[in-house]
Amino acid sequence: MAAMALSCGSVEAFAEAQDSGDADHAVILEIGGAGEWPIRGGGGANYGGTVAAEVTPIEDWLELEMGVTALGTAGHTELSADFLIKKPYRLSATTEFMFGAGPSLSKSLTGPERGTSWSAEFVLDFMFWRRKNIGWYLEPGWSVTPKNGHQSLGLNVGLIFGLP
Repeated sequence: MAAMALSCGSVEAFAEAQDSGDADHAVILEIGGAGEWPIRGGGGANYGGTVAAEVTPIEDWLELEMGVTALGTAGHTELSADFLIKKPYRLSATTEFMFGAGPSLSKSLTGPERGTSWSAEFVLDFMFWRRKNIGWYLEPGWSVTPKNGHQSLGLNVGLIFGLP
């Protein structure tokens, strides 16, 4: 009897996990912290926040993400927007992996390098759904600015919310 109750509980927990990861969301909202570390091109580390929205026009094939990030350090403030095209893979009922690429437009608001620049951005995106509509994400990335060869590594970490 106890074994039967235990196995029913396990099946119920598995079904709940399936529901949390398999839920189709019209939009996924990402809110988190961001960091950027230069590889080539000078400058210091930048930290700030990021907000993004993601949609899935073709299930299991295509995800589109638009985001805005504000970064700053002493003497330098930057606002950037990106548009990423991603290929999703479901690793488990509650875990997704995506890789993607796209353009990024950055505007340096203060500091010695004021101005606007374009760059190419490449990311890996891991999403972990803990509930049906709530989870967390980890998004490491690399960007390069063709104009001046500046390269940097980035990392965004935060919460995800699935909107119906």
